[in-house]
Amino acid sequence: MTTLSITEAKTRLPELVREVDGRCERYTITQNGVSKAVLMSVDEFEGWLETLEILSDRKAAKDIRQAREELRRGEYLSFETVVGKAQGK
Repeated sequence: MTTLSITEAKTRLPELVREVDGRCERYTITQNGVSKAVLMSVDEFEGWLETLEILSDRKAAKDIRQAREELRRGEYLSFETVVGKAQGK
């Protein structure tokens, strides 16, 4: 992640917006040398919000931990097996 002063960010804002949107760049914006904000794409921000929502749901977090443990033990079905079953094969 690149760090920029608020003055530089203001000067380069249109360019920075294109970069966060097109190349998934992120920028830390500082004011008087202190980090104050982060510039990132809306899609990435929404992904973070969704992740936080899921992780704050205790049942969802428990289900994710359980699924990871099952995967580690090799207890899963292949994509082909699931798709085949869904299509009646």
